[in-house]
Amino acid sequence: MSWAFIRSTFLIVPLVFAITAVSSTVGVILSYFSATGRTHHRIAKFWARWILRASGVHVTVEGAQNVPPGGNYVFIANHRSFYDIPLALPFINAQFRFLAKKSLFYWPFIGNYLRSAGHLPVHYDNPRESLKTMSAAARVIGEKEISILLFPEAGRTEGPMDPFKDGAAYIAIKAGVPVIPMGFIGARELLPLHGRVIRPGAVTIRIGAPIPTIDMTLADRTRLTQMLFQRVCELCDYNPPAEKRVA
Repeated sequence: MSWAFIRSTFLIVPLVFAITAVSSTVGVILSYFSATGRTHHRIAKFWARWILRASGVHVTVEGAQNVPPGGNYVFIANHRSFYDIPLALPFINAQFRFLAKKSLFYWPFIGNYLRSAGHLPVHYDNPRESLKTMSAAARVIGEKEISILLFPEAGRTEGPMDPFKDGAAYIAIKAGVPVIPMGFIGARELLPLHGRVIRPGAVTIRIGAPIPTIDMTLADRTRLTQMLFQRVCELCDYNPPAEKRVA
């Protein structure tokens, strides 16, 4: 039995569960007093910072100046670990909501929080329902003046990046807001797909310049999706093979 396993099982995992339980419970209680989700977002930032601290994760952010204050955006990133969400929360200077896999909404504590905070479930196995979610996300950006974060690979990847789905491009074009690409480097080493041991480590978050969509139509979403994939690859120093450049 390795020290990494012992540390993860008997120290980090219990701390993560305790922090998550307390934060989500407070979030659900506050949902009766705040319908905007902004208070939930502040609690989520608190939750994420303590999750990273308890797990021994050190984060370096490059390009924070690429998020102009006061705007609404669609944020995208590669998806390598369950830690991608707590990594994103404290270091994006904007109010945003997640598009999360529907199954997460059934998890204890996390599911209650996601629903009360206004995050949106994505039905990846149902194209019609998925399209409804994308349309709802675009509407939320305009009505509530918030941003959206999603992972265009439609799930965590074990190896190098998979081609992007066009949901992010669809939402951004429909809402008329810029897309801000991000690259997470080192997140996989914390907790990879199918991994059971949480390991301390260092992660770099690279934030790219906003990509405007104001002059685009939905007919441009495939071109924009390819552009976003290439930009995230550049941020992650990844040179994809030709067959992975188009979804």
